[in-house]
Amino acid sequence: MTTAIVLIKAASLQVNQVAQQLLEIDGIRQVYSVAGRYDLVALLEAANNEAVAAIVTDRIHKIDGLRDTDTMFAFASHSRKDMEAMFSVGS
Repeated sequence: MTTAIVLIKAASLQVNQVAQQLLEIDGIRQVYSVAGRYDLVALLEAANNEAVAAIVTDRIHKIDGLRDTDTMFAFASHSRKDMEAMFSVGS
């Protein structure tokens, strides 16, 4: 399973509509509205890099009101639970 983080710029009056359309796409797990250079951040899970590329180019880029995206692939996942388990070994 490949996880990607998609940073999204949307037309100013269409951020909520873009977010709703993103949530209708298979593989999109969560969408966050954020402050800063981007308007939305979407977490995407797909079978492999090629599937991520297909979702981004064939589905996400066709959303009305979407202006630009940057896609990042996750190399590893770290969580508080993972860190607690790592440091509790041998305790």
